[in-house]
Amino acid sequence: MPSLNPPTYVGIDPGASGGIAIISGKGITAIPMPFTESDIWDYLSNVGRLINPFAVIEKVTGYVGGPGNTGSSMFKFGTNYGCLRMALIAAKIPFEEVMPQVWQKGLQIAKRKPTESKTEWKNRLKAGAQRLFPDTKVTLACADAILIAEFCRRKREGKL
Repeated sequence: MPSLNPPTYVGIDPGASGGIAIISGKGITAIPMPFTESDIWDYLSNVGRLINPFAVIEKVTGYVGGPGNTGSSMFKFGTNYGCLRMALIAAKIPFEEVMPQVWQKGLQIAKRKPTESKTEWKNRLKAGAQRLFPDTKVTLACADAILIAEFCRRKREGKL
């Protein structure tokens, strides 16, 4: 018999162009990454009030070099990542960090092809999220977060 109070699964893509997605008994919601630390806290503190939340945050490493990966951009990325972790802790939302390769493999998403541009890769992830959740408005900003939330749900329910 299903629980009357199904848990809440949270997926977080921590990049500035990432997002946060929530799968609960009420369906799925996804938002682009809030812009300020205060906005992140406001959102995640409300998520902490939902039933039995558990989050997966994408564990990524920063590196300097390549287009857009300057020292200052990596510093900002690391600051945002730390802010997200602290907001989860303060909101008392248990979480796990998962490397992109792990959640993608768990959802049987084929690796990025060497000939595939970043745009093509991101559009493929978006299409995958749209197939899983056809009634949800999926944007490039939220696609990864939606997939991460689905990975979280499947893992927590023992379906991986």
